[in-house]
Amino acid sequence: MSRKEQLGQVFRFALVGGVNTGTFFGIYLLLHPWMPYFAAYSLAFVLAMVGSFFMNTYFTYRTRPTWKKFLLFPLTNITNFVIQSVGLYALVTWAGMDTRIAPLVAAVVAIPFTFLISRKILVPGAARAAAASTEAGPVAGPSAGSSAGSSTGSSAGSSTGSSSRV
Repeated sequence: MSRKEQLGQVFRFALVGGVNTGTFFGIYLLLHPWMPYFAAYSLAFVLAMVGSFFMNTYFTYRTRPTWKKFLLFPLTNITNFVIQSVGLYALVTWAGMDTRIAPLVAAVVAIPFTFLISRKILVPGAARAAAASTEAGPVAGPSAGSSAGSSTGSSAGSSTGSSSRV
């Protein structure tokens, strides 16, 4: 995968993240008057996560959704949920932030973590490619990123091709 393709993937992830965050926040605001803020937050989080799975598989990573990926995808959000939950609690309890705004701030902090974990689950071979570029070290220079991208792209492509035959 070229650097341009990688940047496109990051851009698509950010776009999906924006749509997903807006969906989450809208659901949260609709539920907030009817239930405690943390219950509204949790329910909105789960509903937005389902939408996020489909947007990320089809649009961000351009891979085929499978039941295995769907069942593993919540693992990507466990980290996200923990970071956002701790952030939400800290922002509301310790910083005195408004309960209508705090989830949005906490969500922004969790974005980089979610990208890395979702890519690892949704794009087969992404973890191996990242490890290979890390092992290459500084001696490899700029080509380390290109080679990691290439192996990620080819393994993602071969995985996508084989899963479409299933």
